[in-house]
Amino acid sequence: MPKLYRKLKNTLIQCLACNNYCTIPQGKTGICAVRKNENGELKLLVDNRVAALNLDPIEKKPLFHFLPGEVALSFGTYGCNFGCEFCQNWDISQTPKIESSKFRDLNSYGEELHPEQIINYCKENKIPIIAYTYNEPTIWVEYAFKIMKLARKNNIKNVWVSNGYMSKETLKLIAPYLDAINVDLKSFSEDFYQNIIHAHLEPVKENIKKIWKMGIWEEVTTLIIPGFNDSLKELREIAEFLFQISPDLPWHISAFYPNYKMLNIPITPKEILLKAYQIGKKVGLRYVYTGNIPDSDYESTYCPKCGYKLIKRWGIEMIENKLKDGKCPNCGEEIAGIW
Repeated sequence: MPKLYRKLKNTLIQCLACNNYCTIPQGKTGICAVRKNENGELKLLVDNRVAALNLDPIEKKPLFHFLPGEVALSFGTYGCNFGCEFCQNWDISQTPKIESSKFRDLNSYGEELHPEQIINYCKENKIPIIAYTYNEPTIWVEYAFKIMKLARKNNIKNVWVSNGYMSKETLKLIAPYLDAINVDLKSFSEDFYQNIIHAHLEPVKENIKKIWKMGIWEEVTTLIIPGFNDSLKELREIAEFLFQISPDLPWHISAFYPNYKMLNIPITPKEILLKAYQIGKKVGLRYVYTGNIPDSDYESTYCPKCGYKLIKRWGIEMIENKLKDGKCPNCGEEIAGIW
């Protein structure tokens, strides 16, 4: 596979995996803390190392318009190219940064799992989807890519749950093997991205647009944090941005729960989620969903033409699917997605 780094002078290298484009000195790692310069070559410290592995409904990603009701083998490694102060998986995403000196001993972290083992497990258990999730797959793209290629050969679908900060080089590499993706659009404020996420907004916006144009099935999630990204103005800006890409692009609006460095922030009131839902629908988005506060009325899929309830959900569980060949059985409207 192509090398996702380039050599600079004096054993420096530049990592090309994400939009941080870190310049890494000899013996050091990039922002993610798992991509290391060893004698002028990039070493992926989490290659074949799994921090978390579970069987999840595809709805948990969340992907509501991609093979509803199916099970995905979900796994992730360590590290992250972001530093979200509310991260729900901070114990794996931030561990290499917090314990950088200890992290060199990979045998004490996670489990060794090679691509062939993951594929064989899916085949033996008839699992149709692999989800690259829990921490940002961009930072372990070489490991993910090996699995994705094998998955494609074995008719297993590949889905990413991503912060959308992958480089153009990474996106070009994975696009032929990526079947679906959920991208977090954490805010529509550059200040929020700089101060709370420790990254930038524009690359995320550009990748959301690029991925949709590539024909990869995409859904977008925004976690609503009270007092930070919950203004009606900002929610409308997000909805309008997504609508300009396509009214068929699903938007998931999720409730925040205190975590990591933001333990003093209250849980998102349900009323805010419902306001965001109404904003999305008013702007013209056909598929808007609330999350993290179960409510079947706002988690179910409705026909945008006649309003018929097509897929009933409760939380991350699909209760009923009335779609017929991807169409509404009531009026025949074609519903966007991969069914």
